[in-house]
Amino acid sequence: MNHDRPPVSQVFVIKGMHCASCQRLIESKIGLCTGVKSVKVRLSENNAVITFDPDEITPEEITSEISSLGYTVDDTDSSTRTGFAKGIVYGLLPHTGCIAFIAASVTGATAAMNLFRPLLMNPYFFHILVAMSLGFATLSSVIYLRTNGILSPSGIRRKWKYLSLMYSSTAGVNILFFMVVFPLLANASIASVQGIGPASDIHALSFVRMSVDIPCPGHAPLISEELRSLPGVATIQFGFPHYFNIGYDSSETSLQEMLSLEVFQVYETTVMDEGTP
Repeated sequence: MNHDRPPVSQVFVIKGMHCASCQRLIESKIGLCTGVKSVKVRLSENNAVITFDPDEITPEEITSEISSLGYTVDDTDSSTRTGFAKGIVYGLLPHTGCIAFIAASVTGATAAMNLFRPLLMNPYFFHILVAMSLGFATLSSVIYLRTNGILSPSGIRRKWKYLSLMYSSTAGVNILFFMVVFPLLANASIASVQGIGPASDIHALSFVRMSVDIPCPGHAPLISEELRSLPGVATIQFGFPHYFNIGYDSSETSLQEMLSLEVFQVYETTVMDEGTP
């Protein structure tokens, strides 16, 4: 057996603690166990951070000692579930601005659209959002590990489930928004603001298909909002990941006027097809 391993700290979720007397009892009794180096009970979080020598006492033995005092130790670390929930929040939080822009586009709230437009006009905006969500997850993980006294390579190895859930759920939210939610909301916002006339009017329109080099489908509502500012633009259909089918009245606007919009100076645009249906 290796007797050179350093002491380790572990969080034990304890049920049944009610007051400072419970805290003192656990700290004093468990602190006397052979191999236990320190015990810090946190009533507000219903747990105890116990540092011990793994060569002298095991987590199972510590759990048994706590149970003998009349308390219940939850073997399922609630922090793992918390890590999943936090990952969702951290993945979602940076995208609130984009969601607000799309909501404003649906409801016609011009002030809100004008507020978020400068952000979406930044080609690196979504890269920044991804970095922010991962940054939130990293900061939270560091605080979690430090609070529990295990901010170390060994602590990271011990809490790999918590950390993997934190980062995988954060990444999952980003992928969900980029690949599913934003494309769906893009066409929902476009459909809600575009008045499509009778079939006879549709057949009289000119159509153009564009490929716009947007970094994420979340920019689709921005493109549609810019296009609909032109008189004569009647229909816009977004196609994943960066295609736009536009129907317009050529007597009121032109392809050249569309391409002269500021948004197309920021995001490179290629005309793929044009004509009438």
